Amino acid sequence: MEAKVLDSWVLAEFATPEALVSATQQMREKGFQGMDTYSPYPLHGGSEALGLPPSRMPFIALGGGLTGMVTALTMQTWMNTIDYPLNVGGRPLLSLPAWVPITFELSVLFAAFGIFFGLLGLSKLPQPYHPAFESEEFRSASTHGYWLSVPHPTGTDAADVKNQLTALGATHVTVVSGENE
Repeated sequence: MEAKVLDSWVLAEFATPEALVSATQQMREKGFQGMDTYSPYPLHGGSEALGLPPSRMPFIALGGGLTGMVTALTMQTWMNTIDYPLNVGGRPLLSLPAWVPITFELSVLFAAFGIFFGLLGLSKLPQPYHPAFESEEFRSASTHGYWLSVPHPTGTDAADVKNQLTALGATHVTVVSGENE
């Protein structure tokens, strides 16, 4: 069975954030997948309405922090005990308490890099183009609008999706098409 190519979206604007979250939940209950919401700020309950899984960011941060810790300890062990050992003030060559500041700093640095690049990757950013950007009305999503995009397969009629969104309280509904991804 061939997978249907999704290259059309139905965009619907809602008057309030509560109406958007409610409509998103109802559309998901009707079986629509791949939806996304757009608003000028994060919406309370938006992730749950979309059915998004829990964030993987804590694990990415932990992985980055542990990588930084192992890197710092390995680097200091190599430098201070093997490559250029110096006995300063009678301290041992393998002196873990003296290495705590560098280990902590490198752990924080790698965790921050992991969070930054992990967030970009998980959010699929930067996204220089999406067909929704072609809609003039959609520009309000960055200032005061609350939008829901519902993908639908190529070759199907978007009128049914438009009617459902209008019944859920959408103030403006439009269809945008793009190239096959």
